[in-house]
Amino acid sequence: MTQPTFVPIAEADQVRPARHLHVPGSWTTSRPAELVTPSVARGRSVGTPGPDSGFALRLARRFERELQLGEGESEHDVLLGVALVAAKRAALFGRGPSIYDVRLALGLWGFLGDAPPELRATRRALFSSISHDYVAQRRLVDSVPEEVLRLSPEDAHGRGGATAA
Repeated sequence: MTQPTFVPIAEADQVRPARHLHVPGSWTTSRPAELVTPSVARGRSVGTPGPDSGFALRLARRFERELQLGEGESEHDVLLGVALVAAKRAALFGRGPSIYDVRLALGLWGFLGDAPPELRATRRALFSSISHDYVAQRRLVDSVPEEVLRLSPEDAHGRGGATAA
C-alpha cells in the first residue's frame, strides 16, 4: 500500500525508481560453433535417446512368470535385454516405453511361447551375460532393424533370429 505524500518518512525508506532495461535486438546464429539445425547422431553403438527409458525395465518385470526360458538363459539378462529393445522402440516413436513395446521385444525373441531351436540358439548367444557387458547390450539393440521395431507386436513375433547380426 502506498504512503500518502504528506506523511514524513526517512530518505532511506523512500521508494527508489526502477531501472528499466532496454529491449534486446534480434538474435541470429552467427557464432562459429553454433548448431544451425537440430540433428541426432545415428548409427551403430550410438543409442536412441528417449524419455523415461528406465520404465521399460519395470514393465518387463511384469512378465517374469510368463517367460519361457531355455537352458543357459538367465531371467535377469533376458528382462534387461528385452527392456533395452523396448526402450529403443519407444524412443523411435518419441515417447516413453509402454507394455506394447515390451510385448514386441518378448515376442521378437520368442520368450512368451515356443521358439524354434535356431532362434533359441541365437537368443542364448545374444542374451548371455548381457547385464554385465555394455558392448553386448549395444550389439543386441543394434541387431534389431528399425523396420522390425516399427511393426506391431503380432507381426514381429519370432523375427529376432532372422534379424540378428
